[in-house]
Order: sequence, then structure tokens, then C-alpha cells
Amino acid sequence: MAMIPSFFNNRSRDIIFDPLFSFDPFKDFPFPSTSLVPRENSAFINTRIDWKETPEAHVFKADLPGIKKEEVKVEIEDDRVLQIRGERSVEKEDKNDTWHRVERSSGKFLRRFKLPENAKIDQIKAGMENGVLTVTVPKEEVKKADAKKTVEISG
Repeated sequence: MAMIPSFFNNRSRDIIFDPLFSFDPFKDFPFPSTSLVPRENSAFINTRIDWKETPEAHVFKADLPGIKKEEVKVEIEDDRVLQIRGERSVEKEDKNDTWHRVERSSGKFLRRFKLPENAKIDQIKAGMENGVLTVTVPKEEVKKADAKKTVEISG
């Protein structure tokens, strides 16, 4: 007969499979779970950005749901660094409201990418639609050196 660890008693096994139960795997750990972190201390650190290269451009796409384009800045720093930053404001709290869980992130975010030499920095375009920021960095055609180069022998 297989041994079942003591933490899998009948009660917890029923709860795990209950689709209406809100499971918090971190509730017994010594650090606070996301539901207990004060809203003013939360940080929007999970900004996900895809970077793809096409034959014509480098394309960056960032998921920024709930953020207005006025709250986002796209800049080029020295040494060809693309910087995307912004801030999602904390939702205003009403004293009559009772919060049961706070999981949506708020606060500042910053992502930086070193652009390759073939990036046309002066022709970058950015647009935002349906909470997705798209930054397009056109590419210059890089001239390829000849595959063969003859080296002169001295002496």
C-alpha cells in the first residue's frame, strides 16, 4: 500500500479539486502573499515585452493593460539603448470599500534594450492599441564583406 504524506489528508484533497475554492499556496509561508501586500508597496515589475527581428525592422511589443499612452515614455539613451518606462496608478480607495484580494500590479516599470548597430535610431515609431505598445525600429542594410579575402604575403 502506498504511503500518503500527512499533509494530503482527506480535507485538503477535497479542497484542491474544488473549482470554487481560492487556493493560496503561500498562505502558510513566513512572507506575505500577494493578497496581503499593501497596495502602496506593490510594484509593476512584470512588464512582458517581446522582441522580434524581421528583415526590415526590430519590433518590440509590450503588454500594458489599463495604461494610457500618456503614461508611457519610449526613449533612446546614449549607446543605442531603447528605454520603455511608465507608471500604473493605484486605484483610488473608498473608505466604504472592503478589499478581499489585491493582485493587480501598480507602480513604476522600466525595461531597457541595447539596440544592434543596424538600428535606424532616428526613424523609430511607437503606437499603442488595445493595451499593447508596439515599438518599431527600422534596420539599415548592413553591407556584407566578401566571403573571401586575399591576404598579401610579405617577405
